[in-house]
Amino acid sequence: MAFAAFGPSQPVVAGAGKKSSPIVLALLLPGIIYLGLFFLTPLISLIITAVEVPDASGAIGAYNYGFDISNFGYVATHYFQQILRSFLYATIATVLALLISYPLAYFIGVRMRRFAVLQRILVTLVIAPFFISFLLRTLAWKQLLADNSWAIETLKALHLMGANDYFIGTPGSVIFGLTYNFIPFMTLPLYTTLERLDLRLLEAGSDLYANSRHVFTRVTLPITLPGIISGTLLTFIPISGDYVNASANYLGSSKTSMIGNMVEADFLQNLQYPSAAALSVLFMAVILVLVWVYVKKSGTEDLL
Repeated sequence: MAFAAFGPSQPVVAGAGKKSSPIVLALLLPGIIYLGLFFLTPLISLIITAVEVPDASGAIGAYNYGFDISNFGYVATHYFQQILRSFLYATIATVLALLISYPLAYFIGVRMRRFAVLQRILVTLVIAPFFISFLLRTLAWKQLLADNSWAIETLKALHLMGANDYFIGTPGSVIFGLTYNFIPFMTLPLYTTLERLDLRLLEAGSDLYANSRHVFTRVTLPITLPGIISGTLLTFIPISGDYVNASANYLGSSKTSMIGNMVEADFLQNLQYPSAAALSVLFMAVILVLVWVYVKKSGTEDLL
């Protein structure tokens, strides 16, 4: 009873009451400065530009500071087709990349686990395209898929394409280029997850009389879901903002333009800086909402 007079004991938290070490703050300072200069400052400048108003002189490319939120309504209506097309292309290319990358990552991460040297070689081959310029790879496919190329001529000879049909400049060529260029972004997160997969769980599923399909859907797929979510995010976000593949100079045409092409045209050619900035801010906001909903629905909030 005598001890009860002192009240309930309080847990002792290590380091409680101590101030942050100046050394920790000094180590964090370069990163904070970097984020402030190269992330926060451009973002604020982009938002300010998005609400600028035309100069009274009417000169092309002349704008003044203001608060014209109608710029967002203008780009949302004027570029609605490009916005819809961007997300449509990105969705199709992401799904195709997932269908190609998952079996590839499973083969490398699970089947080749006993052959360490061969596994490393295959992983190197996956990341090998990164050693070549993105533009050069896209230009190479433009040459390979041109109207007079052996690939297109072969398809025409097999009557898989009409004599007057073409592939470059179509939605199919853009989606093909997007899928090809961003497959490594999907494969590597999947491989990382599958390489850590405990094979004893698969054996346990088989011992419990589950067939290969049930083992995959009830064991492998749920365990690798974080890798799928990471891969789709790393693929979908840059694809939806890509402007190289859809450009008329590469695999696209004026009928396949995406959001990135409109931002480039308004900023570099039309000198409509508020429109370009407003479209960029709108695109970023839509992406953030889509990512938040996608992660919440998939039950992987820890990725946020």
